[in-house]
Amino acid sequence: MYRPSTPTLPQRIRARVTKSRRQIFLPIDFADLSGRVQVYRALKQLVDDGELMRVGYGLYARAIINPINGRAMLASPGGFKAVSRAALTRLGVRWQLTPDEVAFNEGRSNQFPANAVVRLRSRFVRRVACNGMELRLER
Repeated sequence: MYRPSTPTLPQRIRARVTKSRRQIFLPIDFADLSGRVQVYRALKQLVDDGELMRVGYGLYARAIINPINGRAMLASPGGFKAVSRAALTRLGVRWQLTPDEVAFNEGRSNQFPANAVVRLRSRFVRRVACNGMELRLER
């Protein structure tokens, strides 16, 4: 008698990521699927396969393979800025835009802030970085 095989843990995580509308995923999102060590191992496998990118300790974002160089890149339309801000929000960190970015958004300045910078309104000590870009934090 033929029995369809049960999906592996990486396949179940991949399915959950595909169905979700979130940009940032934490290991706790998959805690109901298996144990902590197995979830971290499966997330590492998905990072190695280029389906997720690790943007910080316990922070994972969707990824796609860049057709030009074949390396993984963030799948978010807003790029690293959007992903890093979503990560802060997902972790419950209170933050706000910097005065320079507010001035640009209001049309008071022509200087576009090139780096991802946020002003923190609560305590946060982690590092958020991906592909050579790092979120700068102002206090």
